Amino acid sequence: MPIFDYKCQECGEVSEIFVNQADNKAIICPICGSEKMERLISASYLLQTETRAPGRTCCGRTERCETPPCSIDGTCRKS
Repeated sequence: MPIFDYKCQECGEVSEIFVNQADNKAIICPICGSEKMERLISASYLLQTETRAPGRTCCGRTERCETPPCSIDGTCRKS
């Protein structure tokens, strides 16, 4: 189920709400109970699938490569 940001037109509260697309229920403010909710445009969440030390490039070096990406098939171009 996607999560959307909604702003209540009655109390002004902004809430993140799980929305089931199959349900056609009205979105209700969790603070005041109003159905006057406006869906806001929100930034996408970025999910990082691999971890590396902060401040390092994809091949693990601290300096940037002249021609990113700095690795091809997991092999560093500078090696």
